[in-house]
Amino acid sequence: MLKSDLQPTEYNDYFSRYINLVSDNTDLKKGYEEDKKMVINFFSSIPKDKLEYRYQPEKWTIKELLQHIIDTERIFMYRLLRIARNDKTPLAGFEQDDYIISSEATHKTLETLLNEFTVTRLYSITLINSISDKNLKYVGTVSDSSISARACAFTILGHSIWHINIIKERYL
Repeated sequence: MLKSDLQPTEYNDYFSRYINLVSDNTDLKKGYEEDKKMVINFFSSIPKDKLEYRYQPEKWTIKELLQHIIDTERIFMYRLLRIARNDKTPLAGFEQDDYIISSEATHKTLETLLNEFTVTRLYSITLINSISDKNLKYVGTVSDSSISARACAFTILGHSIWHINIIKERYL
């Protein structure tokens, strides 16, 4: 399944900021493997003295951004699973700042965070590979908006690119 197969009617316009960062010829299943390598290589290349840097006092550190990428993937994979199983129960949003505060990411090592990311990504790859293309097209409700299971998956791919771009622009 290619990103070019995804229709704009399958997701809220808010998620366009992430989905539009994914190349149209990206294969969903291969894209997760490629993105995993990219994320690990990028965060591994950041100098240790930058990992706790904030470009403004209220902004997250680089380690907190990596934790946010992990937590968001977990949430979107849960959404994907529910939607792909044709669960019509509306799903709530989440308050990302509360998650970061509770995560205590600044007390974790980069190695711990990268391991957490790797395990999370392996789960995501396994989940996506277990779902038929037909079921990935199912649509559910998240935060009072329609979204397909595959739009959840492509959002995650763009989400990591989005935050890596922010780190490159504002942190390094």
